[in-house]
Amino acid sequence: MLGDTLPQSFYDRDVVSVARELLGKILVRRSRDGICFGRIVETEAYLAVGDSASHSFRGRTKKNATMFGPPGFAYVYPIHSRYCMNAVTEERGRASAVLIRAVEPLSGIEVMKQRRGTENLLDLCRGPARLCEAFAVDRRFDGWDMSRSTRLWIANDDSAPNQEFRVTSSPRIGVTSAKDSPLRFFMDGSRFVSGLRRLHSTRP
Repeated sequence: MLGDTLPQSFYDRDVVSVARELLGKILVRRSRDGICFGRIVETEAYLAVGDSASHSFRGRTKKNATMFGPPGFAYVYPIHSRYCMNAVTEERGRASAVLIRAVEPLSGIEVMKQRRGTENLLDLCRGPARLCEAFAVDRRFDGWDMSRSTRLWIANDDSAPNQEFRVTSSPRIGVTSAKDSPLRFFMDGSRFVSGLRRLHSTRP
């Protein structure tokens, strides 16, 4: 199932294209507890220009500096004592990123359950903070090069030819500005997608 690691060139493109094409890819985390991985089923794009919901909207700071760095690096930020993980996209200085919102757990599930303190498979990685907890991703991974295939990376799914799905889009979840932009992308019909009650979606 685990294919080649996504190279830096995959991320060095328009953020919306990357957000859509990350669906179906495999998020991988290797630690002392073993290896965990799951299929990405939901993402959100945060634009480099004119996106008031993006952390980079007001310029570079110490906290968001990774967003301005090379593509393919992880941008990890804290939220309510937990964390959210993004993949930086486009060329250095553009400051765009894709938030990984939800993952379908595939391997290392018992480790994920221990980390999350729940036996509920659907709730292990449904939402960005939950998936970071399940994958043991915290601020230490901010600025991590995910094209290196060590500790944290994203890979192709070797079973992809047998995994056909429809990509659906909707407004992003939990933002207080630019609320109507259809920059959330998810696998239509996946049980592991967060925010399923949000029905105002479009199918490109």
